[in-house]
Amino acid sequence: MTPADRELTVLSREWRHLCHDLIAQLEPLAAELGLAVRVVDVDADPELEARWDEMVPVLLAGDTYLCHYHLDEPAVRAHFGRFPLKSAP
Repeated sequence: MTPADRELTVLSREWRHLCHDLIAQLEPLAAELGLAVRVVDVDADPELEARWDEMVPVLLAGDTYLCHYHLDEPAVRAHFGRFPLKSAP
């Protein structure tokens, strides 16, 4: 498993309070599951802005869409539950 397999991306906007709320809710879950969180400003990337615009904040695991607006903790847990544990043979 590569480090990228254990990374979440939050597509965000600095001025949008829902983005800050989602990140704050995500931090303890990411720490529990050993996940890195990367925050990307969609307003700095015209392609991302065109694709996700009004859905921001959006939570992705790689190219997999997990949720938007509010953290869907069960979706995150389900997604990462498909990966084997690090200690598994």
